[in-house]
Amino acid sequence: MNFKNILNNPIFKILKESVAEIGLKSYIVGGYVRDLIIKNSNKKDIDIVVVGSGIELAKKVKKKLNNTNKIQIFKSYGTAMLKWNDVTMEFVGSRKESYSDSSRNPKISFGTLQEDLLRRDFTINTMAISLNEENYGNLIDPFKGVLDLKNQIIKTPLDPLKTFSDDPLRMLRAIRFCNQLNFKIEANSLKAITQNSDRISIITNERIVDELNKILECKKPSTGFIILEKTGLLKKIIPELSNLKGVDEIEGKTHKENFFHTLEVVDNISRHTDNLWLKWAALLHDIGKPLTKKFNKKVGWTFHGHESVGAKMVYQIFKRLKMPLNDKMKYVQRLVFMSSRPIILSENEVTDAAVRRLVFDSGELLEDLICLCEADITTKNPKRFLQYHENFKIIREKINIVEERDRIRNFQPPISGKKIMAYFGIEPCDKVGIIKETIKEAILEGEISNKYSDALTLMKKKGLEMGLKPNENKL
Repeated sequence: MNFKNILNNPIFKILKESVAEIGLKSYIVGGYVRDLIIKNSNKKDIDIVVVGSGIELAKKVKKKLNNTNKIQIFKSYGTAMLKWNDVTMEFVGSRKESYSDSSRNPKISFGTLQEDLLRRDFTINTMAISLNEENYGNLIDPFKGVLDLKNQIIKTPLDPLKTFSDDPLRMLRAIRFCNQLNFKIEANSLKAITQNSDRISIITNERIVDELNKILECKKPSTGFIILEKTGLLKKIIPELSNLKGVDEIEGKTHKENFFHTLEVVDNISRHTDNLWLKWAALLHDIGKPLTKKFNKKVGWTFHGHESVGAKMVYQIFKRLKMPLNDKMKYVQRLVFMSSRPIILSENEVTDAAVRRLVFDSGELLEDLICLCEADITTKNPKRFLQYHENFKIIREKINIVEERDRIRNFQPPISGKKIMAYFGIEPCDKVGIIKETIKEAILEGEISNKYSDALTLMKKKGLEMGLKPNENKL
C-alpha cells in the first residue's frame, strides 16, 4: 500500500525534502496514518518519528517553511513541536520504553522504528508511512493494523495485560477509540482491562477526565460508559454513576433502572447538542437518587429532593476529579438542581405563573434546561412519550408568549432598593428587601405587570402597610 499520491498537502513535500537533506530515516506514524486509511481527513496533528533527533528535523522544516512560530523543544525526549497554519507537527526520536509498577511515566532510551511502533497502544496506531526518498509513501504495518482497521478491532500489539499494566490510561483510550470509531475491543484486551482496572489509580484525574470528555463528545456516549461499567473502571472513577445500577422491589413495586436511563438521556441529548457541559449535566442529573430513595406503601418508590442532593454531589465529583470549579461546574449544578422543573410542568396544566417562575429561575439556562428535560423522556409507553412531548411544545409556546409580554428572563424588579430607601427615607434594612421581594413575587404571579408604574403603586401600598412614611418629593 502506497500513499505517495495521497500526500498532496504542501507540508509533505517540505518534510520529504528536509528528511533527504538531514539524512535521517523519518516516518509519519500513529493517528494520522490510521485516519488516512479510514478516510477521516479531519485530523490536523501529524506525528513524525525520526530515527535520530526529532529536534534536528523540526529545525530544518521550520527553516524551509520560513515559519515564524517558535519551536517547542523537549531535549530530554529528543522531541520538538511546530505549528504551521492549522497543522501541528510533533517530531519525536524513535525510542523504546520500560515501566515501573508505580508510574505510567516510562524510562526512555533510543530505539529502532520497530521498537517505537511496538511501544504504541493499539495495532491500529502502529502503522507508519515512509518520508524517505527511496520508498516515499510506503506503508509499514508490522502488526497488521490495516487488518484490524478492516475488521474494526481494538487490539494491543503486545500482551494486553502488560500493555494496560504499564500504562493504565490505555484502558480508557481503548474504550474511547471503541466509542469514537464504532469498533469492538478484542476479547483478550477487554478481559485485560477488567483485570487491570485497579491500576487506574496511578493515572492523574486530569488525564482521566480528558478521556471521559472525549467519550461524552461521541455521537453515542453510552457505548463507552457501558464498557466502563462492565470493566469496573466506572466504579473507581465515578462511583456515583455505578450506584444508580439495579432495581429494587418491595410488595411487587419497582422503580426505574436509573443507570441505563441516564445513559439513554445522554445519548438523547447528544443528538441535539455538542455542548460538553450540558452532556455532563445529563450524565449527572440523577446521581442524587440512591441517597433519596424511599418506599411508600401508597405511592411506591420516591426520590424526593434528589435534584438538590445531586447538585451538591456535582461539586464533590468535580473537586475529586480536579475538574474546573468555576462557571462550568456551577452551570452543571444549576441544571441538575432544576432538572425536574419543566417535567413537573409538563405533567400538569401549565399556568402563566409557573412559566414565569421557570423563566426567571433558569435565566440564561432556559433553553439548555428544556433540552435536558426533553432528553429525559425515556418512557417506552408510546402514548405517554407523545403526551410528554406535546406538553413540552405547549410549554415552549407559553414561554415565548410570557417572555415577549412580561420580559421575565434575568429581570430585575422595576423599583430599585435605592428608590425604596429614598421614597421612605430609610437606611438599608430588612424592610427594603421585603418590599423588593413583594414586587418580584407579584410580577411572577401575574398580579401586576412588569412595569415601573405598577411596581411603584405596589411599593407605596406595601410601605404604608409596614408603617413607613412616604416622601413624594423623592420620586
